[in-house]
Amino acid sequence: MIPSSFDYRRASSLDEAITMLVEGGEDAKLMAGGHSLLPLMKLRLASPSVLVDLGPLRELSYVRDAGDHVAVGALTRHTDVHGSNVARTEVPILAHVAGQIGDPQVRHRGTIGGSIAHGDPASDLPAVCLALRATFVLAGPSGQRLVPATDFFTGFLETAIARDEVLTEIRLPKHSATGWSFQKFGLRAQDWAIVGVAAVRNGSTGVALVNMSDTPVLAAGVEAAVAAGATPSEAAAHASDGLEPPSDVRSSREYRRHLASVLVQRALEEAGA
Repeated sequence: MIPSSFDYRRASSLDEAITMLVEGGEDAKLMAGGHSLLPLMKLRLASPSVLVDLGPLRELSYVRDAGDHVAVGALTRHTDVHGSNVARTEVPILAHVAGQIGDPQVRHRGTIGGSIAHGDPASDLPAVCLALRATFVLAGPSGQRLVPATDFFTGFLETAIARDEVLTEIRLPKHSATGWSFQKFGLRAQDWAIVGVAAVRNGSTGVALVNMSDTPVLAAGVEAAVAAGATPSEAAAHASDGLEPPSDVRSSREYRRHLASVLVQRALEEAGA
C-alpha cells in the first residue's frame, strides 16, 4: 500500500529536530533508518502528518567507553554496533545480537535507537537492554532526562518517550568479565523470534524475554529464583511467571511458554548463572 500524505522535514541538528517535533504537534514522528516506521505507514497503521528525518545527525552515531558503562548513540547503525571493538570487549552480548538482526540491508540502515524507540516486544535489542539494566537518555525542550530500561517500555509499541523528545543515547553497564547468552528460536534466520532470551551474569543475573508479552519484558520469576540459589533447570520453570504470551499463526501461547523455559535454561547454563 501507499502511505497517506505527510510533510517531510530533514533535521540538521538535535535542537532543530526537537523544534520540528514541537511544531508538528501530536502527529509528528521521527525517522532514523526507517525500518520500523515505514512498513507501518505503508499498512496505514501509522499516519504521521509530519515526518522528521534524523539521518543527518551523525553526531548521534558512536560507541564510546564512558568509564563504568558503554555509551551508544541512538543513530548508530546495527552493523557499526556489531563491529565496534568497544562493544565487543565491554558489552559483548550487544555486539553479538546487533550482528544477528534481520539481513545485511537492515543492519546497514537500521539504528539501535530506532529499534529501542519502536518498543516492539518481538525485537531483540530491547531485551538485551533490559537484561543489562541499561539507561536511556532522552532530550526535549526542557533538557535531558534519564529513563531506566525497566521503566521505558509502557505498552504495545509504546515507550516513555514524550511526543517532543528524542532518544539520543543508550548507556549499558559493562559485563566484559562476566557470562552472557542470547538464545533465539524462529522459523527462518531472518524472522522475528518466536521466543528469545537475553541473559547476563553481572553481579546479579539479568534475564529478559523476546515476544513473551505485549512489551519487552524481564523474566522476573527467573531472576528471583536464580538469586535464591535455584539451578538453571529450576529457575527456567519460572520463565513465564506472570506473563501472558501472544498466540498467533506461528505459535500457540502454550508453545511459547514451553519454548521460553527451554531457552531460559540454555541461556542460564551458557551464562554460568
